[in-house]
Amino acid sequence: MKTGVLCIHGFTGGPYEIQPFVQYIEEKTDWLVKVPTLPGHGSTLSLTELTAENWMMEAEQALRLLQKQVQRVVIVGFSMGGLIALYLSKRYKIDRLVLLSAAAKYISGGQLIADVKDIMTDAVQGKLSTNTIYHLYEYKLTHTPIRSAIEFLRIVKMVEPYYKSIKVPVCIVQGQKDGIVPFTTAQHLYDSLGSDEKYLVTSENGKHLICYSDDSEEWFAKVFSFLQVKQKTNYYDCG
Repeated sequence: MKTGVLCIHGFTGGPYEIQPFVQYIEEKTDWLVKVPTLPGHGSTLSLTELTAENWMMEAEQALRLLQKQVQRVVIVGFSMGGLIALYLSKRYKIDRLVLLSAAAKYISGGQLIADVKDIMTDAVQGKLSTNTIYHLYEYKLTHTPIRSAIEFLRIVKMVEPYYKSIKVPVCIVQGQKDGIVPFTTAQHLYDSLGSDEKYLVTSENGKHLICYSDDSEEWFAKVFSFLQVKQKTNYYDCG
């Protein structure tokens, strides 16, 4: 049975956000992996006039095309892509679902303050050019129209009422140091989703770009196992 994997990146991001996990899967399997770039996203942000429907329809079209090529489909969604993945799992037959830093809630105040302090320290010490968090968010903040952020929030609100009716087996992965999505979001999703088979994987050092966490190889293996066979426990701690 041929397996297809649809990976959906996050708001203002691109395929690079999930690339380490994609590479992991491709090295271990002959699965067909597709990572579409949502309209206006990627290496050059151009989000003006684009809507939530544009992003959701792009992912939906990619899923429908993938379904024609394989017999079994799993979806991996990162951040906003996790919400789009939930939307698709409600409408289509999906075998398994993985939610990475899924943005059901957003902005973790405590961690965001910690990240800002790191940026300020590097600025004072003249090391700002080497601070990857600063460069990532500086670019996004200066290239993201307010209207686009509102469209992102529309996706959050559109998907939320359907949590209980989503039954697909799901694995939720969340970093404890995520400055965008609060760590408590993972437990909220775990408690809210209607799936009988669901698992929670935590990364002690993981930030929002969870696929680049120091312990990624640990949780990659656990998620990969979930995508293949049923697990025996409902909680993992990648500490």
